[in-house]
This record gives sequence, structure tokens and C-alpha cells, in this order.
Amino acid sequence: QLRLVESGGALVQPGGSLRLSCTASEGTLYYYAIGWFRQAPGKEREGVSCITRGDDRLTYIDSVKGRFTISRDNAKNTVFLQMNNLKPEDTAVYYCAADLGPGVDMINYDDSRCAPAKDFDYWGQGTQVTVSS
Repeated sequence: QLRLVESGGALVQPGGSLRLSCTASEGTLYYYAIGWFRQAPGKEREGVSCITRGDDRLTYIDSVKGRFTISRDNAKNTVFLQMNNLKPEDTAVYYCAADLGPGVDMINYDDSRCAPAKDFDYWGQGTQVTVSS
């Protein structure tokens, strides 16, 4: 059993930064691929960034490439999402999720994306990120 807890969401001005944390209050994240998903009002949940179990592949949606960075700290049993140069369109509830499978789908040899949300086995409760002046 894995119980995920997100934190770090806040109200921030455009151009600002936030770091989201995903911690397991029960279980060990080391054994899972981890994904950060977000859902804005009236929109479908989308995979923002994912990291495979062995940390050998990180993936990002195009709209956050160069601005967001996913990382894992096994000693802290935590996965982070560093978000820089935030834009109003980044406003959403952000969820972390854990996948016993790869967590990442290969598009071609050097391009990948998060696996679909339905593939992830465990979910946190979400943390609100609002980007507004």
C-alpha cells in the first residue's frame, strides 16, 4: 500500500517559482515510477512530468519543457517538481501518482511522455497552484 501526500501549492505571480513535493506517508517511492498530473477547471487531467522507477528517463509535456524539473530524493522518500517562470495557464490542481509499471510511454527512440493516468495505481489528494497577478 502506498499513501501519497502532495505539498507546496500556492498562489504565485506570473514569472514566479514553486516547488511541489510528493511524499509517501506509507510505503517507499523508490519502487515506483512517479508522475505529476494537473487538472484545470473544465479540462481533462494531463500528465505534466514523469520519472521512471530507475530515474533513467524523465519526461515533460511541451508546454513546461525548460521551465519544470522533476527529481527524486530517495533518502527523503520524496519526488519534487520544481516549477519556474510560472504562467497563468499553469493554474490547476496538481496531483502526484505512482505506477508499478514504467510510468512512461515511448513515442520514439528519444522522445517519451507520461503514461495515461489510468495506468497509475496510487494518487495523492492534490495541491492547488494558482498563477495570477
